[in-house]
Amino acid sequence: MFVFESGNVAAATGVRLARVQVIAAYPITPQTPLTEKLSEYVDSGSFDAEYVAVESEHSALAVCIGASSTSARTFTATSANGLLYMAEQLHWTAGARLPMVMCVVNRAVGAPFNIWNDHQDSISQRDTGWIQIYAKDHQEILDTVIKAYRLSEEVCIPVMVCYDGYYLSHTYMPYDVPDQVAVDAFLPPYEYRHTLGPNNPTSLNTVTLPGGRPDIHGEFAPGYMELRHNLHMEMKQAIDIYTRIDGEFAEIIGRGGNPIAEKHLCDDAEYVAVALGSMANQIKDVVVRLRDDGLKVGLLALSLYRPFPSEFLAAELADRKGVIVFEKALSFGHSGTVCADLQAALYPCASRPPVWNYILGLGGRSYQSADFYDAIRDCVERGSAKFDNPGWIGLGR
Repeated sequence: MFVFESGNVAAATGVRLARVQVIAAYPITPQTPLTEKLSEYVDSGSFDAEYVAVESEHSALAVCIGASSTSARTFTATSANGLLYMAEQLHWTAGARLPMVMCVVNRAVGAPFNIWNDHQDSISQRDTGWIQIYAKDHQEILDTVIKAYRLSEEVCIPVMVCYDGYYLSHTYMPYDVPDQVAVDAFLPPYEYRHTLGPNNPTSLNTVTLPGGRPDIHGEFAPGYMELRHNLHMEMKQAIDIYTRIDGEFAEIIGRGGNPIAEKHLCDDAEYVAVALGSMANQIKDVVVRLRDDGLKVGLLALSLYRPFPSEFLAAELADRKGVIVFEKALSFGHSGTVCADLQAALYPCASRPPVWNYILGLGGRSYQSADFYDAIRDCVERGSAKFDNPGWIGLGR
């Protein structure tokens, strides 16, 4: 069934279809309409879930941690400084290997306070052990929420579904809502393999010593370092698992095929633009215009950012004449984080294209299609000449 609704409602619809059992969230712009819609569903009786009103984002994630430990499917959502207020619990959720999905409606981080969109909030939390997936339209928001539960529960790693505040959260576009029966066929009921309950008392996340030690059966039990190694290795395995899950989603629901990144006019492209989130949609039109002008340019709209798909990107980009990365966040004093990760992925390749990096849109600073056109054209004409990375679009505007 096609509907015409906002991105926040698309996310709420995905949560309801996933049959989430416990929701805990604290309102923050631009995430608020998402949690309001969920509370409306619960209050009307159309959604059989427990909605826990909390006093902060830290408490919201604490509620989800407790509920997930008892085998309840949980959900929370936040933005910007609310996400940072969860920082301690972000690490705890991933370290405890609790399946969970959180929507991060991307917004600039204060100070100074700014409620408009960029990616600094979620990008700054990329090393907390959560999987990060970025949606570029409303259909992807809904579908990714559902697929994220399947992925999180298979690998026991929490997942952030990130989408742009206002550009997606508050705009309206048509999208298809899958049938509940089909979603149920794709996403089985959640069963946590280490469920805590009255009939299964156990100690979870006790103090771990630097080294391993024998457990009560005399067998080697991993220490802190082994647990971190396990999380790292199983995070990397999540790339193939998510690809399989996306294929199963396509078989049942009828959509999918680009779980890591969507390619647009890439087959014969000499230069490829790379971007996260909604700005990738804008670059699609720019790429078509550049093609009309005789330049072989393509677009790689990256969805999966953590784990970073190094092998996939190296295979797609190593033989190009140049790669242009557009980002709404950066590692201060260095460069955009996607650019730095991509350069590391390409480093082992025998043929390495130059990688140019542009920072734009911070704190909601406006950008136009002409900005992408001029930046890409400038890189093509520049060739392998040196470039002051990162370049900035929109400064002084």
